[in-house]
Amino acid sequence: MAPALNPSPEARLRLFGGMLSLGLGLAIMAMKFLAYRLTGSTALLSDALESVVNVVAAAFALWAVRAAEAPPDTDHPYGHGKLEFVTAVFEGGLISFAALMIGYEAVVGLLHDVAPPNLDRGLWIVAFAGLLNGALGLTLIAIGRKTRSSALTADGKHVLTDFMTTVGILVGLALVKYTGFAWLDPLIALVMAALLASTGVPLVKEAISGLIDAADESLLEKMLVSFEKHRRPGIIRLHHVRAMRNGRRIHVDGHVVVPEFWTVDEAHEELATFEDDVVRDSFSEGEIEFHLDPCRRAYCRGCEVAPCPIRQEPFAHRPPLNLLELLSPVDITDRP
Repeated sequence: MAPALNPSPEARLRLFGGMLSLGLGLAIMAMKFLAYRLTGSTALLSDALESVVNVVAAAFALWAVRAAEAPPDTDHPYGHGKLEFVTAVFEGGLISFAALMIGYEAVVGLLHDVAPPNLDRGLWIVAFAGLLNGALGLTLIAIGRKTRSSALTADGKHVLTDFMTTVGILVGLALVKYTGFAWLDPLIALVMAALLASTGVPLVKEAISGLIDAADESLLEKMLVSFEKHRRPGIIRLHHVRAMRNGRRIHVDGHVVVPEFWTVDEAHEELATFEDDVVRDSFSEGEIEFHLDPCRRAYCRGCEVAPCPIRQEPFAHRPPLNLLELLSPVDITDRP
Protein backbone atom coordinates (compact mmCIF):
# COMPACT_ATOMS: atom_id res chain seq x y z
CA MET A 1 0.00 0.00 0.00
CA ALA A 2 2.38 2.68 -1.26
CA PRO A 3 1.34 6.30 -1.72
CA ALA A 4 1.08 7.85 -5.15
CA LEU A 5 4.43 8.26 -6.89
CA ASN A 6 3.68 11.86 -7.94
CA PRO A 7 1.77 13.39 -5.02
CA SER A 8 -0.49 16.35 -5.74
CA PRO A 9 0.02 19.76 -4.06
CA GLU A 10 -2.83 18.84 -1.69
CA ALA A 11 -1.10 15.56 -0.79
CA ARG A 12 2.15 17.38 -0.06
CA LEU A 13 0.30 19.90 2.09
CA ARG A 14 -1.38 17.09 4.05
CA LEU A 15 2.00 15.44 4.61
CA PHE A 16 3.47 18.76 5.78
CA GLY A 17 0.59 19.17 8.23
CA GLY A 18 1.19 15.71 9.67
CA MET A 19 4.93 16.30 10.10
CA LEU A 20 4.34 19.72 11.64
CA SER A 21 1.87 18.23 14.13
CA LEU A 22 4.31 15.53 15.23
CA GLY A 23 7.38 17.79 15.46
CA LEU A 24 5.73 20.61 17.41
CA GLY A 25 3.78 18.11 19.50
CA LEU A 26 7.01 16.56 20.78
CA ALA A 27 8.43 19.98 21.72
CA ILE A 28 5.22 21.08 23.46
CA MET A 29 4.99 17.80 25.39
CA ALA A 30 8.57 18.25 26.67
CA MET A 31 7.81 21.78 27.86
CA LYS A 32 4.66 20.72 29.70
CA PHE A 33 6.37 17.84 31.51
CA LEU A 34 9.16 20.24 32.52
CA ALA A 35 6.52 22.58 33.97
CA TYR A 36 4.96 19.68 35.88
CA ARG A 37 8.35 18.60 37.27
CA LEU A 38 8.94 22.14 38.50
CA THR A 39 5.54 22.58 40.13
CA GLY A 40 4.09 19.16 40.96
CA SER A 41 0.69 20.59 39.91
CA THR A 42 -2.06 18.05 39.22
CA ALA A 43 -3.59 20.44 36.68
CA LEU A 44 -0.27 20.72 34.83
CA LEU A 45 0.09 16.94 34.92
CA SER A 46 -3.29 16.70 33.21
CA ASP A 47 -2.07 19.10 30.53
CA ALA A 48 1.13 17.09 30.07
CA LEU A 49 -0.77 13.80 29.80
CA GLU A 50 -2.94 15.28 27.08
CA SER A 51 0.22 16.24 25.21
CA VAL A 52 1.27 12.59 25.24
CA VAL A 53 -2.05 11.82 23.57
CA ASN A 54 -1.36 14.60 21.05
CA VAL A 55 2.01 13.12 20.08
CA VAL A 56 0.73 9.56 19.72
CA ALA A 57 -2.26 10.77 17.72
CA ALA A 58 -0.05 12.97 15.53
CA ALA A 59 2.20 10.00 14.70
CA PHE A 60 -0.83 7.89 13.83
CA ALA A 61 -2.35 10.72 11.78
CA LEU A 62 0.90 11.19 9.82
CA TRP A 63 0.91 7.49 8.93
CA ALA A 64 -2.79 7.56 7.96
CA VAL A 65 -2.46 10.72 5.85
CA ARG A 66 0.44 9.17 3.92
CA ALA A 67 -1.19 5.76 3.55
CA ALA A 68 -4.53 7.26 2.48
CA GLU A 69 -2.81 8.78 -0.57
CA ALA A 70 -2.42 5.33 -2.13
CA PRO A 71 -4.60 5.10 -5.26
CA PRO A 72 -7.42 2.54 -5.62
CA ASP A 73 -6.19 -0.95 -6.42
CA THR A 74 -7.63 -4.43 -6.92
CA ASP A 75 -7.83 -5.05 -3.18
CA HIS A 76 -9.17 -1.57 -2.35
CA PRO A 77 -11.24 -0.46 -5.37
CA TYR A 78 -12.54 2.64 -3.55
CA GLY A 79 -9.10 3.72 -2.32
CA HIS A 80 -7.66 3.87 1.19
CA GLY A 81 -9.35 7.02 2.45
CA LYS A 82 -11.15 5.30 5.34
CA LEU A 83 -7.80 5.06 7.11
CA GLU A 84 -8.39 8.69 8.06
CA PHE A 85 -11.63 7.72 9.81
CA VAL A 86 -9.69 5.01 11.67
CA THR A 87 -7.27 7.71 12.80
CA ALA A 88 -10.13 9.88 14.04
CA VAL A 89 -11.58 6.94 16.03
CA PHE A 90 -8.15 6.25 17.51
CA GLU A 91 -7.61 9.88 18.44
CA GLY A 92 -11.06 10.24 19.96
CA GLY A 93 -10.43 7.11 22.02
CA LEU A 94 -7.10 8.50 23.23
CA ILE A 95 -8.75 11.76 24.24
CA SER A 96 -11.39 9.88 26.21
CA PHE A 97 -8.73 7.73 27.89
CA ALA A 98 -6.73 10.84 28.80
CA ALA A 99 -9.89 12.28 30.37
CA LEU A 100 -10.17 9.20 32.60
CA MET A 101 -6.50 9.39 33.61
CA ILE A 102 -6.72 13.09 34.39
CA GLY A 103 -9.94 12.57 36.34
CA TYR A 104 -8.24 9.91 38.47
CA GLU A 105 -5.25 12.16 39.23
CA ALA A 106 -7.61 15.03 40.06
CA VAL A 107 -9.52 12.93 42.61
CA VAL A 108 -6.23 11.86 44.23
CA GLY A 109 -5.15 15.51 44.37
CA LEU A 110 -8.41 16.57 46.01
CA LEU A 111 -7.89 13.97 48.73
CA HIS A 112 -4.34 15.14 49.50
CA ASP A 113 -4.89 18.91 49.17
CA VAL A 114 -1.23 19.93 48.76
CA ALA A 115 -0.39 23.31 47.22
CA PRO A 116 1.96 23.09 44.18
CA PRO A 117 5.35 24.85 44.58
CA ASN A 118 7.27 26.95 42.02
CA LEU A 119 4.18 28.04 40.13
CA ASP A 120 5.83 31.12 38.63
CA ARG A 121 8.37 29.32 36.41
CA GLY A 122 5.93 26.54 35.52
CA LEU A 123 3.21 28.94 34.42
CA TRP A 124 5.52 30.83 32.06
CA ILE A 125 6.66 27.60 30.40
CA VAL A 126 3.08 26.38 29.97
CA ALA A 127 1.95 29.77 28.64
CA PHE A 128 4.55 29.58 25.86
CA ALA A 129 3.65 25.96 25.10
CA GLY A 130 -0.02 26.94 24.99
CA LEU A 131 0.61 29.67 22.41
CA LEU A 132 2.43 27.16 20.21
CA ASN A 133 -0.47 24.73 20.62
CA GLY A 134 -3.06 27.32 19.62
CA ALA A 135 -1.15 28.26 16.47
CA LEU A 136 -0.63 24.58 15.60
CA GLY A 137 -4.30 23.71 16.09
CA LEU A 138 -5.53 26.53 13.85
CA THR A 139 -2.95 25.60 11.19
CA LEU A 140 -3.93 21.91 11.18
CA ILE A 141 -7.66 22.71 10.94
CA ALA A 142 -7.00 25.08 8.03
CA ILE A 143 -4.89 22.47 6.20
CA GLY A 144 -7.41 19.72 6.97
CA ARG A 145 -10.33 21.71 5.58
CA LYS A 146 -8.41 22.89 2.54
CA THR A 147 -7.28 19.35 1.66
CA ARG A 148 -10.44 17.56 2.94
CA SER A 149 -8.41 15.48 5.41
CA SER A 150 -10.49 14.03 8.26
CA ALA A 151 -7.31 13.00 10.10
CA LEU A 152 -5.73 16.47 10.10
CA THR A 153 -9.00 18.20 10.94
CA ALA A 154 -9.56 15.86 13.90
CA ASP A 155 -5.95 16.37 15.00
CA GLY A 156 -6.32 20.15 14.75
CA LYS A 157 -9.53 20.15 16.79
CA HIS A 158 -7.84 18.04 19.44
CA VAL A 159 -4.81 20.35 19.59
CA LEU A 160 -7.09 23.40 19.77
CA THR A 161 -8.98 21.76 22.63
CA ASP A 162 -5.64 21.24 24.35
CA PHE A 163 -4.92 24.96 23.90
CA MET A 164 -8.25 25.90 25.50
CA THR A 165 -7.61 23.59 28.45
CA THR A 166 -4.15 25.15 28.87
CA VAL A 167 -5.73 28.61 29.03
CA GLY A 168 -8.19 27.37 31.65
CA ILE A 169 -5.41 25.77 33.66
CA LEU A 170 -3.31 28.95 33.57
CA VAL A 171 -6.21 31.05 34.83
CA GLY A 172 -7.00 28.51 37.53
CA LEU A 173 -3.42 28.16 38.75
CA ALA A 174 -3.07 31.92 38.89
CA LEU A 175 -6.01 31.85 41.31
CA VAL A 176 -4.27 29.10 43.32
CA LYS A 177 -1.14 31.26 43.56
CA TYR A 178 -2.92 34.42 44.72
CA THR A 179 -5.58 32.83 46.93
CA GLY A 180 -3.60 29.96 48.43
CA PHE A 181 -6.52 27.55 47.93
CA ALA A 182 -4.71 24.28 47.11
CA TRP A 183 -7.95 22.43 46.30
CA LEU A 184 -8.43 24.60 43.21
CA ASP A 185 -5.55 22.80 41.45
CA PRO A 186 -7.14 19.30 41.29
CA LEU A 187 -10.57 20.85 40.78
CA ILE A 188 -9.31 22.56 37.63
CA ALA A 189 -7.91 19.21 36.44
CA LEU A 190 -11.31 17.60 37.04
CA VAL A 191 -13.02 20.27 34.91
CA MET A 192 -10.44 19.74 32.16
CA ALA A 193 -11.13 15.99 32.23
CA ALA A 194 -14.83 16.65 31.66
CA LEU A 195 -14.05 18.99 28.75
CA LEU A 196 -11.79 16.38 27.16
CA ALA A 197 -14.47 13.72 27.44
CA SER A 198 -16.95 16.06 25.74
CA THR A 199 -14.51 16.34 22.81
CA GLY A 200 -13.38 12.72 22.55
CA VAL A 201 -16.74 10.97 22.57
CA PRO A 202 -18.34 13.00 19.70
CA LEU A 203 -15.13 12.61 17.68
CA VAL A 204 -15.34 8.82 17.98
CA LYS A 205 -19.04 8.86 17.10
CA GLU A 206 -18.51 10.98 13.98
CA ALA A 207 -15.60 8.85 12.75
CA ILE A 208 -17.50 5.59 13.31
CA SER A 209 -20.36 7.01 11.23
CA GLY A 210 -17.88 7.46 8.39
CA LEU A 211 -16.51 3.94 8.79
CA ILE A 212 -19.95 2.30 8.62
CA ASP A 213 -21.11 4.56 5.76
CA ALA A 214 -23.84 6.31 7.73
CA ALA A 215 -26.10 8.53 5.64
CA ASP A 216 -24.71 12.03 5.19
CA GLU A 217 -27.77 14.24 4.84
CA SER A 218 -25.78 17.43 4.22
CA LEU A 219 -23.92 15.76 1.33
CA LEU A 220 -27.14 14.45 -0.21
CA GLU A 221 -28.79 17.87 0.08
CA LYS A 222 -25.81 19.47 -1.65
CA MET A 223 -25.95 16.86 -4.40
CA LEU A 224 -29.70 17.38 -4.82
CA VAL A 225 -29.03 21.02 -5.67
CA SER A 226 -26.31 19.96 -8.11
CA PHE A 227 -28.53 17.32 -9.76
CA GLU A 228 -31.26 19.90 -10.31
CA LYS A 229 -28.78 22.48 -11.59
CA HIS A 230 -27.28 20.19 -14.23
CA ARG A 231 -30.31 18.12 -15.17
CA ARG A 232 -31.05 18.27 -18.87
CA PRO A 233 -33.94 16.97 -21.03
CA GLY A 234 -33.71 13.20 -21.04
CA ILE A 235 -32.43 12.99 -17.44
CA ILE A 236 -36.05 12.63 -16.40
CA ARG A 237 -35.93 11.57 -12.72
CA LEU A 238 -33.47 10.14 -10.20
CA HIS A 239 -34.04 7.67 -7.38
CA HIS A 240 -32.23 5.21 -5.08
CA VAL A 241 -29.24 7.55 -4.86
CA ARG A 242 -26.62 6.62 -2.26
CA ALA A 243 -23.39 8.39 -1.32
CA MET A 244 -20.40 6.85 0.45
CA ARG A 245 -17.45 8.76 1.86
CA ASN A 246 -14.06 7.06 1.67
CA GLY A 247 -11.93 9.66 3.39
CA ARG A 248 -11.79 12.56 0.92
CA ARG A 249 -13.10 10.41 -1.92
CA ILE A 250 -16.85 10.15 -2.48
CA HIS A 251 -18.63 7.38 -4.37
CA VAL A 252 -22.21 7.92 -5.53
CA ASP A 253 -24.50 5.43 -7.20
CA GLY A 254 -28.16 5.55 -8.13
CA HIS A 255 -30.78 5.13 -10.84
CA VAL A 256 -31.65 7.60 -13.59
CA VAL A 257 -34.84 7.42 -15.66
CA VAL A 258 -34.22 8.11 -19.37
CA PRO A 259 -36.43 7.93 -22.49
CA GLU A 260 -36.95 4.30 -23.39
CA PHE A 261 -36.54 4.96 -27.11
CA TRP A 262 -32.98 6.22 -26.69
CA THR A 263 -30.17 3.99 -27.90
CA VAL A 264 -27.54 2.80 -25.46
CA ASP A 265 -25.02 5.21 -27.01
CA GLU A 266 -27.35 8.20 -26.66
CA ALA A 267 -28.19 7.40 -23.04
CA HIS A 268 -24.56 6.77 -22.14
CA GLU A 269 -23.36 10.02 -23.72
CA GLU A 270 -25.99 12.16 -21.97
CA LEU A 271 -25.46 10.45 -18.63
CA ALA A 272 -21.65 10.75 -18.79
CA THR A 273 -21.93 14.50 -19.36
CA PHE A 274 -24.42 14.82 -16.50
CA GLU A 275 -22.19 12.83 -14.13
CA ASP A 276 -19.10 14.89 -15.01
CA ASP A 277 -20.96 18.16 -14.41
CA VAL A 278 -22.22 17.01 -11.00
CA VAL A 279 -18.81 15.70 -9.90
CA ARG A 280 -17.11 19.01 -10.77
CA ASP A 281 -19.83 20.93 -8.94
CA SER A 282 -20.10 18.75 -5.81
CA PHE A 283 -16.68 17.26 -4.99
CA SER A 284 -13.19 17.08 -6.43
CA GLU A 285 -12.30 13.44 -5.69
CA GLY A 286 -14.76 10.65 -6.44
CA GLU A 287 -17.08 9.22 -9.02
CA ILE A 288 -20.76 8.71 -9.84
CA GLU A 289 -22.16 5.50 -11.29
CA PHE A 290 -25.78 5.58 -12.44
CA HIS A 291 -27.97 2.68 -13.56
CA LEU A 292 -30.29 3.44 -16.49
CA ASP A 293 -34.03 2.88 -16.09
CA PRO A 294 -36.42 3.21 -19.07
CA CYS A 295 -39.23 5.72 -18.65
CA ARG A 296 -41.97 3.16 -19.49
CA ARG A 297 -44.09 6.07 -20.72
CA ALA A 298 -45.00 6.95 -17.11
CA TYR A 299 -43.30 10.37 -17.02
CA CYS A 300 -44.67 12.03 -20.14
CA ARG A 301 -46.19 15.07 -18.39
CA GLY A 302 -42.83 15.85 -16.74
CA CYS A 303 -40.54 14.95 -19.65
CA GLU A 304 -39.21 17.73 -21.91
CA VAL A 305 -37.75 15.47 -24.61
CA ALA A 306 -39.03 16.40 -28.05
CA PRO A 307 -39.80 14.99 -30.48
CA CYS A 308 -40.83 11.79 -28.71
CA PRO A 309 -42.28 8.93 -30.82
CA ILE A 310 -43.85 7.16 -27.83
CA ARG A 311 -45.34 10.08 -25.88
CA GLN A 312 -48.72 9.31 -24.31
CA GLU A 313 -49.46 12.76 -22.82
CA PRO A 314 -48.25 16.28 -23.66
CA PHE A 315 -45.51 17.85 -21.56
CA ALA A 316 -46.93 20.01 -18.75
CA HIS A 317 -44.07 20.98 -16.43
CA ARG A 318 -40.88 19.53 -14.98
CA PRO A 319 -41.33 19.07 -11.23
CA PRO A 320 -38.16 19.69 -9.19
CA LEU A 321 -36.29 16.80 -7.61
CA ASN A 322 -36.78 16.19 -3.91
CA LEU A 323 -34.80 14.35 -1.25
CA LEU A 324 -37.53 11.79 -0.53
CA GLU A 325 -37.65 10.73 -4.18
CA LEU A 326 -33.86 10.75 -4.41
CA LEU A 327 -33.62 8.23 -1.57
CA SER A 328 -36.54 6.06 -2.67
CA PRO A 329 -35.44 2.58 -3.81
CA VAL A 330 -38.13 2.47 -6.53
CA ASP A 331 -39.39 4.79 -9.24
CA ILE A 332 -43.04 5.65 -9.73
CA THR A 333 -43.63 2.84 -12.22
CA ASP A 334 -42.75 0.27 -9.54
CA ARG A 335 -44.96 1.76 -6.83
CA PRO A 336 -48.34 0.23 -6.05
